[in-house]
Amino acid sequence: MYILLFDSPSDVFSLISTNDVRRALYEAPENVATLIKVVTSRLFNLVSDHTFPTPPNASVASFATSFIKSSTGSHERNTNQEVLNCIRVLQRILPVIFEIEGDTGKFEKEVLWKKVVVDDFHEVDEAAGGPQFVIEDDDDDDEEQNPSGASSQRASTTSSSKAKTTKTLPSIAEKLFTCLVDLLFCCGFTLPTKIQVDHYKINYTIWEKGVGSTTDPGPSQPYENNRTEVLRLLLVLFSKQIYAPSATLFTTPSLYTLHYVQNTPRRDVLTILCSLINTAMNSSLGSNNHLMSGVTGRLPYNHLVFKGEDSRANLVSTCFQVLLVLLDFQSGSGRDVVTTHGENQMTGPTSRSNAFRYFIAKLHRANDFAFILNGTIAIFEEQMASMNNLLPGSKKSVPYMAETVIFFWKMIELNKKFRAYVLDSDKAMDILAYLFCYGLDLKDKPEQHGLCRAISYIVQSLSAERAFGQKLASPIKAHIPQKWAALGSAADFLIQAVYSMIATTSGTLSSLYPAFVIALSNAAPHFKNLSVNSSARLLQLFTSFSNPVFLLADEGHPRLLFFVLEIFDSVILRNLSDNPNLVYAIIHSHKSFEDLGTFTLARGLREIRRIQQAKEERARQSTGTVDKGKQRAEGEQEQGPHEEKARLLRSEQSSSVDLPRQTDSIETLPDAAQASMREDGSPPASLPTSPTAASPPTPQAHSVPSEKARGKMRAGRSISNDMTGSLEQLAAAGIGRNGFVPTQEWVTSWQQGLPLDPILLLCSELVPKVSELKASLNPTNANTAIMDLLRSANLEQQLPPAPPLTPRRFVWSDASIVWLTSLIWGEIYIKGMTPLGIWNNTSVRLFHVKHTQTHQRQITEAVTSVVGGLLRRTDSSQSVRQR
Repeated sequence: MYILLFDSPSDVFSLISTNDVRRALYEAPENVATLIKVVTSRLFNLVSDHTFPTPPNASVASFATSFIKSSTGSHERNTNQEVLNCIRVLQRILPVIFEIEGDTGKFEKEVLWKKVVVDDFHEVDEAAGGPQFVIEDDDDDDEEQNPSGASSQRASTTSSSKAKTTKTLPSIAEKLFTCLVDLLFCCGFTLPTKIQVDHYKINYTIWEKGVGSTTDPGPSQPYENNRTEVLRLLLVLFSKQIYAPSATLFTTPSLYTLHYVQNTPRRDVLTILCSLINTAMNSSLGSNNHLMSGVTGRLPYNHLVFKGEDSRANLVSTCFQVLLVLLDFQSGSGRDVVTTHGENQMTGPTSRSNAFRYFIAKLHRANDFAFILNGTIAIFEEQMASMNNLLPGSKKSVPYMAETVIFFWKMIELNKKFRAYVLDSDKAMDILAYLFCYGLDLKDKPEQHGLCRAISYIVQSLSAERAFGQKLASPIKAHIPQKWAALGSAADFLIQAVYSMIATTSGTLSSLYPAFVIALSNAAPHFKNLSVNSSARLLQLFTSFSNPVFLLADEGHPRLLFFVLEIFDSVILRNLSDNPNLVYAIIHSHKSFEDLGTFTLARGLREIRRIQQAKEERARQSTGTVDKGKQRAEGEQEQGPHEEKARLLRSEQSSSVDLPRQTDSIETLPDAAQASMREDGSPPASLPTSPTAASPPTPQAHSVPSEKARGKMRAGRSISNDMTGSLEQLAAAGIGRNGFVPTQEWVTSWQQGLPLDPILLLCSELVPKVSELKASLNPTNANTAIMDLLRSANLEQQLPPAPPLTPRRFVWSDASIVWLTSLIWGEIYIKGMTPLGIWNNTSVRLFHVKHTQTHQRQITEAVTSVVGGLLRRTDSSQSVRQR
């Protein structure tokens, strides 16, 4: 018998190659169809057979005996092994079928989805087909109940008559889903035998205690591998989605996933959902009996010594993956539904669109929320322990950390009550710290930048909540690596973490800058008592984003400057006296803000050219082959009229207007200021150049009360159109890597809308007072007096009133949904590479797979380039207008 040839999953995947299946589909598809029908039929019969599951004592020995004595008609066999082999054969051949069929699916529809109409001459008892667990969808009190009991009887409704009737049998795919659900809750196969009721071996009991269950059915270790294999086949069925182009994600949904999220009985949905969540959240508790998690597992570098697979870790990873696929699915009729509540329109799942998303959104018990939050934090803490270690690499990182991050995002996205519970708890800022530390650990790995993007959107989503801002004054209590710890409050940590994500990534994460800076802008109204270091970091971000090299490199870059200025405005208008360090830093850099109010394209281009010349000069000096005097003389001789005029104007401008030295900003933030135009191939072009509706622009240049600022403005306007030939050539050549050509009209469109009023008013009032204190006191006493002055400053009469809080929330779009689906399946694809290689050598179309030559020990690093490809294939950045 074919299903008796294999003893392990690796046997199936090594003995049956993708090329064998592909060749059979091309040359003799009827053979593949026969194989599917025979294997599924055997699987269905085995599940209903009284010999399944095989008792524990009938192990490999009994299987060998049955194999040897098969000719004698011996009935002693291992039905568990036969069921597993049926599952493994389907895992192997289905991905190739999905790949070959593509969008047409003719073979699948004929073999897997075709329903057969048969004659029925027997009386049918309708009582067996009645619905069970009739619970209203809006009944919150019973939604997370433990739906345990006997196996359900799924039968089509027919008329109770002895006359000839017809009935439609479910398709193979439908029966396969029903069979797999039964296998997930089969006593003796995936559940302990002791909970079996009478002769009913299918018992819909939640696997572990947690959400929806307060009792533990018993040890699950003997059944972990079986659960993993059944869940893996479910993943394979859902993976039809990765063989369709991303452009067709919404129009051509996967029939398999769509059927599962819409046609699975309510009782099964609740039991499966709770079982997956509880197993994932109990990840650190369920493997205490494992060798790798016992005393030996605590030894350093144990993962390099003991190479055996951890069945518990495999199960937890697979549970997370199935959960994410089900909670992420939005395609065809599975899309969320737009509902109207008064004047507000809301988008959310229903029990008919996607039952799994719907019931996640309906969770409401505090005990369930506490269980999920504590389980998530336990996984984060385990990951932090692997990073914060005296012996580098001595502790293995959590293999399902990425899935945990995305699952947490799904929870706070779908369940508003859970999001409120997290932000109200004393662990809210710990979650923030864990997310940022994990992101900082990944920021230098291009293949993991998709996960960094997810973290940026999570932080933006959390920062839009009022409860988040109220927690910023509390310190970070979580144990995080010392190199990323920040003295002070959670607000200080947030600022310095965002600064590190921006300033130390060489522009490779430039598409994530908006989400991070918007998170700071959302949180800024709640900043109090910022430290000196945090204040300096904010000013460094401002200096970098206002640098002409960065500012003129892309059409969307002025938006980042707009958001940073909003941060300063929020602090000035709401918590001026509570932030003396930041106010002092703003006053110290007042000339930079005043000059920004008179910024012109000509001045920016001159500064860019000066920086380029300085770099060339340093490069020539480093070679030691240039005579400085000779070079200076030759340079003056070669200057034409335009160059000479530009040089004189630059000298005059530097002496009269006292331009800030922007090279300081480049030295401070070399990567963030320049690499976006040198190295970044995909700048955030979707960012608009005008403020959002939540923050309407107001002309700043004509409302500055300072006479000095108005004089500078007139001087700046007088040379706004004074473009020399070399500057015109520089602008026409395109400042950014993508060839963006800035114009004075474009500069004027955003420069006049910059929110500079509160900052310039503050400077006009406090700069003279601070200068007077500096001049009259010694440095030590002056600093103390200045800080006292700033703490007691009250400019309510001079400053405009603070506007209402309008945080920019993350808004889902079709592009972001496609991107996250690609990211999830990219992670699943990578995890499937070892040890089985489920989707290897198949043509995936949802995302780009980059194949590289690798050594055997480096296979994991090689395949992780999948996620890196997602960033280039899918534009997932959100428009600020949508936010």
